[in-house]
Parts: sequence; C-alpha cells; structure tokens
Amino acid sequence: MRAVAARVSRASVRVDGEVVGKIDEPGLLVLLGVHREDGAEQAEVMARKLHELRLLRDEESCASVGAPLLVVSQFTLYGDTRKGRRPSWSAAAPPDRAEPLVQDVVARLRERGARVETGRFGAMMAVESVNDGPFTVLVEVPPPAG
Repeated sequence: MRAVAARVSRASVRVDGEVVGKIDEPGLLVLLGVHREDGAEQAEVMARKLHELRLLRDEESCASVGAPLLVVSQFTLYGDTRKGRRPSWSAAAPPDRAEPLVQDVVARLRERGARVETGRFGAMMAVESVNDGPFTVLVEVPPPAG
C-alpha cells in the first residue's frame, strides 16, 4: 500500500457537488493506493502507521491528539511512468480487490479510535485542502514478498 499523507488545516471531498467527507480542523488528508498484491496485513500496518505518524504540529500524531483523517482512494499512486508518456496501472489493484482493502484501512483506523472521513470509492471526486506547512510525506507498506 502507498499513501500520500498531508498535514492540513482543513480538507473536503465532493462528488457531484455534494460534500461526502470533510475535516474542519487540523488533521491528515490521506490519498491511499492499493497494490495488486496487498492484503489484510498491509491494511493493518498502514492504519497503524497513519494513525501514529508524527506529522502534526509539535511532532504529534492523530493518535496522540485525536486529530481527524480524511481518507481518499487513489489508484493512480501506482501509476508507472518509467516508459513512454502514458502511465501503466498494472501494479494497482483492480477495483473489486482495492475497495475492500481501502474500507479495511478505514475500519482499522476507526477501531483504533480515529475519527475518519472518506471519499467515495470509484467516483470522480473534487478534493480540496489547505495544506499546513506544507508538510506531506509518502507512506509505504510493501506488498508481501513472493
């Protein structure tokens, strides 16, 4: 799994003009991509990393201060641009495999006590955010070996 986690002062996601998820206070906007080999183990590790990542002010985490996360699925994080001008999406999990794993990450975050908002899987989404810093990192959990 791969995520881009940005420290934000607020963020929202709209589908067809309707706000489907938003955070109105400092927290993390998480763009989450699923690799074709990922499974439940990667979802668990990603949820823990995102919740405990010390990206907030004063090196705090969402876990330590109760800050919210807005999680938005983003298969394009596995776009491979090494050859030619058109990205290859072969490393990204297909939607029927990716959607349950994105939902699993969200569920595991909530089990940890996190306040989580989401986008809508597979929809055309308009994501707005006010970055704080800006402070943005790439978080990776490698797929299983083999």
